[in-house]
Order: sequence, then C-alpha cells, then structure tokens
Amino acid sequence: MSNQTSLRVADLPQNAPTPFDLRPDAKALEAIKDDLGLLGLRKLSFVGDVRAQGKRDWALNGKLGATVIQPCVVTLEPVTTRIDIPVARIFVADWVDPTEAEFEIPEGDDTEQLGAEIDPTLVMVEALSLALPQYPRKDGAELGQADFTEPGKQAMTDEDVKPFAGLAGLRDTLKKDE
Repeated sequence: MSNQTSLRVADLPQNAPTPFDLRPDAKALEAIKDDLGLLGLRKLSFVGDVRAQGKRDWALNGKLGATVIQPCVVTLEPVTTRIDIPVARIFVADWVDPTEAEFEIPEGDDTEQLGAEIDPTLVMVEALSLALPQYPRKDGAELGQADFTEPGKQAMTDEDVKPFAGLAGLRDTLKKDE
C-alpha cells in the first residue's frame, strides 16, 4: 500500500512543492480500518504537499479528513466521529536521537528523521490513529452503579466499599486518648 505513494527525496524539486491527494480505495480503507480496530472508515482523504525546508530538510503539510465508526466504551454500540485536522511533519536530515540525555524535545512532536523516502500514506495512517477518540461514547451513555448481591440480601453500595473511611475516625479517637 505505501510504496505507491512514497516520494523519493532525491527526486523532489528543491524550489517547488510536490502536491499529494490521497483518497484510498475500498480495499485500502478496509486494511486501514482493520489495522486501527475500527468498526467503519469512510471518506478518508489526505491532501497537501511536501516542500523543501532549508537546504536539507523537508516539510509535509496536509489536511486529513475521515469519518470513523468505533464501539462505544459504555454500550459497545457504534459511535460515528468526523475528523478534520491539519497535519504537519518536519523530516530532518541532521537527526538527533531524542533518547540522549541532553536532548530537549522541541514544542510539538512533528519532527522525524529524514530517510530516502517520504510516504504521505504512512503519515496519513499515523495521524488518523493519533486523532481517534480514545473513549468514544454514545450520546447519553453513562456508567451506572452496578449492585451485585444474593437474592434477599442488601446490596453493597460504593460507600460501603470505602475501607479506610472508618479508620480515619478510629485514628482520630486514638489520638485524643494519647
């Protein structure tokens, strides 16, 4: 999937932007949907360009759009979310490994090491995965209080399960006695 959209850095013009317009077909959408664990993925597009930044670095700027369907974290019912976000990456030739102790991470985490190719498809999938709602929730879905007990007995409440609530009172009583 990715090698069709890879741009060889050596072939990119230094003085003009190289545009891209990605609109994955049904087969590619299905693969991305499965990779990201989605129930559905529609209207995925990534449009932008790659341009030189300085003498050796490159900047990718684009707009990502997608409609994703995920299971609700409460009810597991499908939740549809529209994502429209700007995406920016800087590909740096003189890469410094961020694990070195003295290295300070600049604001934003959009900097990557420049390789032989820049692949807008990989950037698109990564940006989409980062933009997904972490806890999709159907409107009005809330976690209620579940009461479990044997028939005929009083169910324990959340208040009953606070084991240290009584200890605080005991501690205060013991301190008075000292």
